[in-house]
Amino acid sequence: MTQINYPILYSFRRCPYAMRSRMALILSGCQVELREVVLKHKPASLLAYSAKGTVPVLVLPDGQVIEQSVEIIDWALANSKSARLSPATPSQLALIEYNDHQFKTALDHYKYFDRFPEQSQSAYRAQGEVFLSQLEQILSQQPFLAGDQADYLDIAIFPFIRQFSHVDKAWFEQANYPKLQQWLNGFLTSDDFSLAMKKFPAWSEDDNGGGGVVIYPAY
Repeated sequence: MTQINYPILYSFRRCPYAMRSRMALILSGCQVELREVVLKHKPASLLAYSAKGTVPVLVLPDGQVIEQSVEIIDWALANSKSARLSPATPSQLALIEYNDHQFKTALDHYKYFDRFPEQSQSAYRAQGEVFLSQLEQILSQQPFLAGDQADYLDIAIFPFIRQFSHVDKAWFEQANYPKLQQWLNGFLTSDDFSLAMKKFPAWSEDDNGGGGVVIYPAY
């Protein structure tokens, strides 16, 4: 592997796991070299660093490879140049674990219901609503999942609620989740999210082609 000066983040703009990682880097003031990946044409260097071949993957200058998005959030927090994120509590980590497994499974079945003909799309949506109802209850008592301000827990979960809401926007907008809708919209209209969702060309193994070298976020 060649010598690198910045941590390298292999990312895909619409992936919720990569999205939460980029948000954590922004909120922590950590800069990385961003490599936007085309999932159908994964760079050889990504596969060399991480055999799993999925994003996000963070490669540190010392060669350490971080392959899980929650661990990337932890790294950003440990190397933070700001005080906008704090460690998640055990109960918050349990909620993230539920999001990443049970809810993500329901979300995938809801979004790609034609691949899972065992049940209807509405049945899969109802499975996901178990989590939506839980979040709505939390947000009826406080403005953010983590308390009075957005924190680790909120950043880790909102990209997945965004993805769920996009499956059928008309349904989500009229569903009885007013606090959840307000909470989600706050992220979607924020400057931090606009920065996290900035479009970049696909990165190429050739520094003179593709997206080139992007230092992200650019302060």
